[in-house]
Amino acid sequence: MAIHYFAEETQVPAIKKREISRWIKAVAATYGKTTGEISYIFCNDSRILEVNRQYLQHDYYTDIITFDYTEGNRISGDIFISLDTVKSNAQEYGQRFEDELHRIIIHGILHLCGIKDKGEKERQQMTRCENQALEQLSVMQAEAQKENP
Repeated sequence: MAIHYFAEETQVPAIKKREISRWIKAVAATYGKTTGEISYIFCNDSRILEVNRQYLQHDYYTDIITFDYTEGNRISGDIFISLDTVKSNAQEYGQRFEDELHRIIIHGILHLCGIKDKGEKERQQMTRCENQALEQLSVMQAEAQKENP
């Protein structure tokens, strides 16, 4: 089973795919899950709006849409991410684009792991889980840098 990275109407962002895939698998494992087929589809605002309208009957832009195909403890899904919205969110929240992109990448995985974000309490829980996962990525990156200076 694999994690794939695609682009529609944009380019796949400059991310370290192996490192990010390892991180995704590690985060899933903290929730007792393994990874199945996961596809990230990076797109622009017009494409994500089209997906939102076509499949969810929502008429608004968003940063991420997660289609969940999980069976049992093996998470699988298609995750659409609008790079336009990630960029504008990064500016709005005073974050680096790369950091905001990592947050959104793991947000989709957390959904596949069963974390919801509809109400205020659920959103707070999601943010805590995102922050824990981002800290895990920082630790993994620091360890990798020690091994390969």
